[in-house]
Amino acid sequence: MAKSPPKPGKKVRSSESGRPIMALLDLLGRRWALRIIWELREGPLRFRGLQEASGGLSPTLLNQRLRELREADAVELTDKGYRLTKDGEELFVVLAPLNDWAEKWALRTSNNEVT
Repeated sequence: MAKSPPKPGKKVRSSESGRPIMALLDLLGRRWALRIIWELREGPLRFRGLQEASGGLSPTLLNQRLRELREADAVELTDKGYRLTKDGEELFVVLAPLNDWAEKWALRTSNNEVT
């Protein structure tokens, strides 16, 4: 049986209290969750298109992650396929600065490598 998705106020990985930020990080830290959000950033994709865009993700795992992201109200299923909800779009926007930081970090670490 599949594990239930993390929810604020419930025990999650690394947090007995289930603080909202810890529940969110648990959800986003699950394999492929961020990739699914990334692939949906430009608009809806049907299941097969999302599977292909995600590099051939297994249907079982894709279904599980989509269920979790739908329960979190980050993704919804429409007649055009899966898409980010308003909350999902907001989540993507707030994640963008983390991506910017990661890009700078990558440059710093690659410039400091000893060869």
